[in-house]
This record gives sequence, structure tokens and C-alpha cells, in this order.
Amino acid sequence: MDNDIRERREAAGLSQAALGEALHVSRQTINSIETGRYDPSLPLAFAIARHFHTTIEEVFHEEARHP
Repeated sequence: MDNDIRERREAAGLSQAALGEALHVSRQTINSIETGRYDPSLPLAFAIARHFHTTIEEVFHEEARHP
């Protein structure tokens, strides 16, 4: 699953550690989500979207499929 978390976090001037603290997760969790190594739980996905004042659909996207 692709996401726009890194772009939104950087636009907000937040470090991975600061975002993790705001969401009550580790910096490593934020890094893993941003790099696509980890898909967040549904409650965490909602918390991320809420933090950026948007919807889950605006933050997370299906990966592009290649024929």
C-alpha cells in the first residue's frame, strides 16, 4: 500500500520521532509505514488521517498494478 505520509509529515515540519510521539508509536513504526514495509492497523490509519486533517483515502493508496 502506498501512502503520502512522508510528504505530509515533511510539509508539516515534523520529524518521524515527533509524528510517532503524537500518534503514540515509535519513530521506527513511522519509518516502516512511510517506506511501505508495514501497513498500519485500521485505528492507526484513522489516527494518521485525523492528525493531518484528512481522510484515510487521501493518505493511503493502492499500489499501482503493472500488467
